[in-house]
Amino acid sequence: MADNKNTTADAVDEELKSEQTEQSNPDIVKAVAEKLPDEELLYDVAELFKVFGDSTRVRIICALFESEMCVCDIAGVLNMTQSAISHQLRVLKQARLVKYRREGKTVFYSLADKHIQTIFDQAFEHIME
Repeated sequence: MADNKNTTADAVDEELKSEQTEQSNPDIVKAVAEKLPDEELLYDVAELFKVFGDSTRVRIICALFESEMCVCDIAGVLNMTQSAISHQLRVLKQARLVKYRREGKTVFYSLADKHIQTIFDQAFEHIME
């Protein structure tokens, strides 16, 4: 019985190879493959999008579009605990999406740069189409 499964699998593999050969355009495959970014860069982009995959972090970013704020103010806006906000801000800082400055004992958070606003503007535009 195992021999029959191997024969079937081999036949399927041959059929797939045949289809790929018939359908592939080597010039396009080569041209596109040469233009793909390095794996490390693609990994970093995927990690960035993972950060955007949490609605609390997205809410924090949206709040910071409006104003620089301390943890207690962000917690008040989002109706969450300061501990929960601090945890998410740590993730956002590690991803270089927010920056902070100290004023006495208070730490104020803001968006790291204009790119974040652009990413979100494009996302909202795409979703609303």
